[in-house]
Amino acid sequence: MIDIVEAKFITSAPNVNAAPESKEQNEVVFMARSNVGKSSLLNALTNHKGLAKVSSTPGKTKLINYFDVTFLDRETSNKVVAKFVDLPGFGYAKVAKSMKSDWEKNLTDYIANREEIKIFIHLIDSRHPHLEIDTAVSDFLFRTARENQYIIQIFTKIDKLNQKEQSALRKEFPNALMVSSAKKRGINKIVQVIYEILQEKTDED
Repeated sequence: MIDIVEAKFITSAPNVNAAPESKEQNEVVFMARSNVGKSSLLNALTNHKGLAKVSSTPGKTKLINYFDVTFLDRETSNKVVAKFVDLPGFGYAKVAKSMKSDWEKNLTDYIANREEIKIFIHLIDSRHPHLEIDTAVSDFLFRTARENQYIIQIFTKIDKLNQKEQSALRKEFPNALMVSSAKKRGINKIVQVIYEILQEKTDED
C-alpha cells in the first residue's frame, strides 16, 4: 500500500525563473483546462482537503503553486519525496485555437526547460474527451517531453459517465487512468503509479 503521508504548500511562482530549487529533482506537474477538477484531485491524492484551493471562478489562479509531498510504502517503509506542481488552468475552448495565450506565454518555457520535471499529468474531463484545446496540449507535451520524462493522461469526473460510456472511454484510451475525486475512485491507483515512476527514477540516480 502506497500512501502520501505528508503534504504542504511551499510557494507560488509566476514563471520558471521564480521557481524554487528542487533538491530531490522529482517534480510532478499537474495541468488541466479550467474547471476539470485539478484542485479537487490534488486534495484527494494528498488526503488534505485544504491543500489546493478549489476556486469558484474557473481559471482564476495564474500562479504556479508548489507542494512538498512524501510517499510511503507501508510494506517496506520506503519513502520518496517529490514536489507536486499545480499549473494554472489553461482556459476554455475559445482560446484553444491560439496557442499564444497568456497561459502558454508564461508556462511553455517552464514545461520545455524545467529539467526537474519527471512526470506531466494531463487531466481531461471524461465528459469532454475530444476538446481541441486538450488535443493541442497533449500534442505539445509529446513533442516537448524528454526521454526521461513521463506523461500520464487522467480522465476526471468518471462518476458522471454510465458504465457503457466508461467502457468506451477505456477502450479508446487504454493507457489512461480514470478517477473520481468525489467518489474517491482511482485515487490509490494514481498514487501508486506516481510512486513507482519516482522510485524507478530514484533507483536510476
